[in-house]
Formats: sequence, structure tokens, C-alpha cells
Amino acid sequence: MEKINLKPNKKIYFASDFHLGAPTHKKSLEREKRICKWLDQIKADAQILFLVGDLFDFWHEYKQTVPKGYVRFLGKLAELSDSGIRIIIFSGNHDMWMEDYFNNEIGTETYHEPQQFDINNKRFFIGHGDGLGPGDYSYKFLKVVFKNPICRFMFGRVLHSNLGMWLGNKWASHSWKQNDKEEDGNAFVSEEKEILLSFCKEKEKESHFDFYVFGHRHQKFDFNVTENSKYYNLGDWIRFYSYGEFDGENFRLIDNKNT
Repeated sequence: MEKINLKPNKKIYFASDFHLGAPTHKKSLEREKRICKWLDQIKADAQILFLVGDLFDFWHEYKQTVPKGYVRFLGKLAELSDSGIRIIIFSGNHDMWMEDYFNNEIGTETYHEPQQFDINNKRFFIGHGDGLGPGDYSYKFLKVVFKNPICRFMFGRVLHSNLGMWLGNKWASHSWKQNDKEEDGNAFVSEEKEILLSFCKEKEKESHFDFYVFGHRHQKFDFNVTENSKYYNLGDWIRFYSYGEFDGENFRLIDNKNT
């Protein structure tokens, strides 16, 4: 477990589920500009930025090319990285085919599985959240298929990139339609049906973590795992424009919707 000490007056920020590219170029561009504005706001006191998956509605890195667009966002990440802010990216279910582009061109770190960190003596378990917990077997099967080296080779080397991106965006749009809704995304049915909370409770039996931080659910909430352990879901930048902030002692979820 990596140990991290916060410098004086510095913070760590967390965000997920930007889904850049969806549902239209116009709406995506508006959201991208808001994200860049937020990144400008935090750069003065950010020591580390965790981007916890589904930054793009679909992403695939071909051998010699990457998807068009997102130049403001990518440029802003490069600016923050060049200024000394550490950027840690987790791939999500929409951008699981990230490879080394962000690491090589921007200087980020990219993970495809949850990671553990000790930050100011607080233990964090961080990941996108897809495929964790009980149930959801159809997605877990699809994830195995999508991560299969043969399937990745066929998609990236056999299909023309135009066709590949069209298919990928077509698949991603089904998920977008489920999340781009007007109803309150904070609805919580029951602990038994909150899969990631169930995962946290089982994980806590094995090893203690002060904070579990996930995206994926497009819900902005926090729940007690035990008396001294909490699960935070970061929300998204479709409805909430929310993010997490850790000052070395306390973790806060912040709604940025009205800025």
C-alpha cells in the first residue's frame, strides 16, 4: 500500500463519470468547458487528482491513433501535470481500453483495478466500481470478453478505426440513455440492493479502510460501512457536477452543479 503525506495547505481531489463525447458534440463540449473551469479552480491547492473512471463515453487507443476531440480537457490535464500535480486515472467500464497514451503524453498514472493508499494515515480503497460486489453477472462476463487480448486485437487491428469508434459509441449510448434522466439521482432503495456498499462491508471484514471511494453508480452519496469506515460515491458530471475533497483529515462530497 502506497503511503502519501499531504503537504501543508494541500488537498486531494476526486471526480468520476465525465462521459465526454456524449450525448452530442455540443453538450459534451459544454460539459468539457465546465470540467476545465473546475480544474482551474482546484489547481492552486491540489496535490493529487484522482479521476475515477468513465472520463469518456467511449475510448479506444489504436496503435497509431487516439479518438478525436477533448483537446481542452487533455490540455488542462497536461497543464496540471506539468505544474507538479500528480494525476491518477482509473479506467471505467466505458474507457477500459485505455493503455499508455495518458501516461506517455500527459504524465499520469493509469490503473485498471482498484488500488489501496495510505493518505495521512487514512486508509483509502479507490476504484471505478464496475464489476465489484454480488450479482451483475452479465456485465462481469462482458468485462472478461472485452479485456480478452484476442478480442482487443480483433477490434483494434481488424476493424477500421471509423467502424470501431462507431460501434463503441453505439454501445456506450445505451448506458448514457439510462443515466441522462431528470429524476433525482440520489434515490437509495436499500442497503441490500446497493451492490458497492455490500462489497465494502465484505471487504471491511478482511481489512480496514477509512474511506471507500467509487464512481460508476452515477449517484452522489455516502454511507457508513462500519462506525469508523465510510463509502463515498462521487456522483457524475451529467447531473451533479460533483467531486470529492480530502484535506488530510476529512472527506467531503461537494455539489458543483450551480457554478
